[in-house]
Amino acid sequence: MTRALLLCLLFASAPALAGPAPAPAAIRHNSSEPIDVSADNFVAEKVPVKSGPGVINGTYSGNVIVRQGDMRLRADTVRLLIVDGHADRAFANGHIVIDSPNSGTATGDSGVYEVGPRIATLTGHVVLTKEKNVMRGQQLTVNLITGVAKLGGGVAGTHGGRVQGIFTPPPQSGGK
Repeated sequence: MTRALLLCLLFASAPALAGPAPAPAAIRHNSSEPIDVSADNFVAEKVPVKSGPGVINGTYSGNVIVRQGDMRLRADTVRLLIVDGHADRAFANGHIVIDSPNSGTATGDSGVYEVGPRIATLTGHVVLTKEKNVMRGQQLTVNLITGVAKLGGGVAGTHGGRVQGIFTPPPQSGGK
């Protein structure tokens, strides 16, 4: 279960889109650091009603904070799906904020990390911020194997369903 929480933190690679650094933050992230999880509640459910044998749900709820090193994930709930003793998926819902000093901040309404294919998806009012640079869309999908990130506007997105980016050039030194 701890390994799945680490994977939640990999969502933090998404803010790399908002800045000029091309390398995903997850590559620079030290995944061997301890993972600290705090929440108001935790519920473990073996063989949930809608699942088959060998499935366990672990749900943290109420002001969930997951920290590893300098990366931090906050959400209303974080649910881990364990299948046959291995983390399968991690779900974060409600007021998701992912902070990393190196990458910036990503926010959204919900997120899913699929462990096998190593794909992280953040949906609903997605905002990526790094310093003064901001990107907005409705769905961010990051393939952590290839490093390819895709931000989509979505049908019901703001700004007419289009992706929006605002980039502020650094001040010119000694220039006019």
